[in-house]
Amino acid sequence: MESRLKKFLLAAGLSSLTTFSPALTFDAPSSFGQVEVPDIGGGVGLIDQQQERFIGEKVYREVHKQMPVMQNPWLEDQLYSIFTRILSQTQAGQPIGLVVIKDSQINAFAVPGGLFAINTGMVTSARNIDEVAGVMAHEIAHVTQRHYSRSKEAFKGQGLLALAGVLVGATIASQADGEAGTAVMLGTQAALMDKQLTYSRNQEREADRIGMQYMYSAGYNPQGMADFFELMNRSTSRVSFMPDFWLTHPLTSQRMSEARLRANQLPKVKSSLSDPDFEIVKLYTAVVANQATENQLSILAKQGSFAGQLALATFYEQQGDYGQAQTALNQAKMANRPHPLISLIQTDIYLGQNKIDLALNTISPLQRIMPENRSLAYKLAEVLIQQQQPIQVIKLVQRFTNNNPRDVYGWHLMQQAATLEPASALKAVNVLRYRAEVEYWSGEEEAAIKSMLHAQRLAKNNNAMSARIDARLNQMQQERQLKI
Repeated sequence: MESRLKKFLLAAGLSSLTTFSPALTFDAPSSFGQVEVPDIGGGVGLIDQQQERFIGEKVYREVHKQMPVMQNPWLEDQLYSIFTRILSQTQAGQPIGLVVIKDSQINAFAVPGGLFAINTGMVTSARNIDEVAGVMAHEIAHVTQRHYSRSKEAFKGQGLLALAGVLVGATIASQADGEAGTAVMLGTQAALMDKQLTYSRNQEREADRIGMQYMYSAGYNPQGMADFFELMNRSTSRVSFMPDFWLTHPLTSQRMSEARLRANQLPKVKSSLSDPDFEIVKLYTAVVANQATENQLSILAKQGSFAGQLALATFYEQQGDYGQAQTALNQAKMANRPHPLISLIQTDIYLGQNKIDLALNTISPLQRIMPENRSLAYKLAEVLIQQQQPIQVIKLVQRFTNNNPRDVYGWHLMQQAATLEPASALKAVNVLRYRAEVEYWSGEEEAAIKSMLHAQRLAKNNNAMSARIDARLNQMQQERQLKI
């Protein structure tokens, strides 16, 4: 059953990298502008781009509802910076977003409309930033080449919204409990032919080729893509079973050799094997995803690893052991290396100890220097919530939610702030509409609509607010009911 499910995944143009779960292991060219890629043509019957975006947003909500999506602004922003650097080499528009899934399996996937997802296991298994960039570039190529749309003929007679469910179901099926994914798949009643499977293999090779162009133009070492293919191949050889991935996305010796040959043909790029910034991201990811042990981190910290000391401080802070966390963080501070994560961790330690003023004095100066930094702004918002300053929180967070209305954590902070507002006719209205956004983008569409309906009733005497709520409510209802 899972093998059939992954065939659906492949025909939809969604790439699944592997399902092996490994143990934790511990100067580039300037951008050359947008990459020249093949014209995908119009003879396949492309899905309308607006429909693609609707599918992507629907999957975004379902993924948040059914999968362990991380709500960690610093980690999200670190990975998003790599992603946007590659995306800038394409002609793609504003993406739906990049989500980070708390899962130790090596996996990443892309959905029409510009939704991209990466597992924490993908980050902790990579040896350098170039390998992560290679995976992201491969997924971006799937979307820019509109592989899902070009496979539309494989799904004649099927509603595209149902196919959006297949994409979610296929990712869920890779979890320990695949029953939910299987149920979604059974609802589609779609079938694939051998020629469509072959076509999708060609799409994988196209994504390899074009993705490598993207990552190279963005300044990443193209050898990283070939290196990661070989890493996956060696990883799978150590397990006693052959994952279904090999049946639908065969990582053949030909595909690996083609990737290496293409990388060798490009001018050499300095390797990022000893990139200290990536080591920080990798170890931090391992901690917040529960993929690292205290012993592993302690050894690294004692060896003087700055990344290991930050990770160990994060580990203890998450355990609520603030004394040990402070000791580890003090070790990191001795390196005299300024890093935003130091202030973020220190702020969390002070918040855990209820030292709110010290937390404010720690995060506020750095946030003023870097007002565009989302993780710093949101950490300051958390402190301001503890200080009962809702107006400042809303002012701080609102520009981020305006820029990205799918920002679940941002809406959550706005909701918390609204509950602290002084009593007024609009207090309950604001709490309800912010809560509705949290619910909606978390996949709880029905609950979101109920919250908005309640807000609508309470705001009936305020024409401006009523008009605002009516417009958003109408949009939610249409998107929930629309069949494409």
